[in-house]
Amino acid sequence: MKALFIGGTGTISTAIVKRLAEELNWEVWLLNRGNRESAVPEGVRRIVADIHDEKDASAKLDGMFFDTVCEFIGFSVEDVERDYRLFRDKTRQYIYISSASAYQKPAASYVITEGTALSNPYWQYSRNKIASEDFLMRKYREEGFPVTIVRPSHTYDERNIPVGVHGRKGSWQVIRRIMEEKPVIVHGDGSSLWTLTFNTDFAVGFTGLMGNRHAIGEAFQITGDETLTWNQIYATIADALGVTLHPYHVSSDYLAAVGDPLGYDLEGGLIGDKAVSVVFDNSKLKRIVPEMRTNIRFDQGVRKALDYILAHPAECQREDPEFDAWCDRVISALEASKAMVRASE
Repeated sequence: MKALFIGGTGTISTAIVKRLAEELNWEVWLLNRGNRESAVPEGVRRIVADIHDEKDASAKLDGMFFDTVCEFIGFSVEDVERDYRLFRDKTRQYIYISSASAYQKPAASYVITEGTALSNPYWQYSRNKIASEDFLMRKYREEGFPVTIVRPSHTYDERNIPVGVHGRKGSWQVIRRIMEEKPVIVHGDGSSLWTLTFNTDFAVGFTGLMGNRHAIGEAFQITGDETLTWNQIYATIADALGVTLHPYHVSSDYLAAVGDPLGYDLEGGLIGDKAVSVVFDNSKLKRIVPEMRTNIRFDQGVRKALDYILAHPAECQREDPEFDAWCDRVISALEASKAMVRASE
């Protein structure tokens, strides 16, 4: 079996490529700009190209055919329209990575299935994913384009630790605040439910869909089965670091309103995603990929990630003083507000 990955070196795709190449004996090709070569397993073949340069990509794909093409960096309708032109005659299956953030916010039920409505008025990223799904499914219905939609939720690997509120440089500054036992902002009261999936677990579900005729024309969510509150998530990180957590709970609406200086869309990331309780029903996936299960609990995944992050400072420890100062300002402003109200009583 022969697969092409557009991208192939990200958090999710790296684990899938490794599983295919080292365990399942697929012939794996990557089409990307040639970055992160160290993440590519031995034997994986490369097509060095920018997929956005359609003419160059088309020339380099000339005469090639794949059992499955996997799109990991398609974020707009224009991206999938280009892919349709490039691959409509070059593959038996096209798998598009959408997002579980596309599900309706707030959902009618906290239990999410593939039948949950798609609608997210808070996050343009999610609306672009919905529009891309619509285009691809229309091509399936009208022309038989062999699409499979995959909707991940919060998937992580050994290079990052999931947190709810962070700056544009990622989670390291939050980890550092936890390590230094400084107050750490937790959105809401920390009781909303969230699902975290280690990338090697995700890879089992994804590879089970590849080349699977039952997956054509269908959408699948792929997540682990472990559901935690955000309070539990942060406490687990602190436990792994051997320190005491000092959570500081802040309304998600407030964070979204004051988050502009971060250069990171907190309205989309919180109101349109992480602030909403979700529990995923993965029974549809497990019917055709029965080996899918949670092998790495979050407490185990966190320790894997911390071992790697602390051992690779240059790669993983991206200082973010702007985010650190913003956290202090938010906390100081709320404490001042509390003091003012108390003084007026």
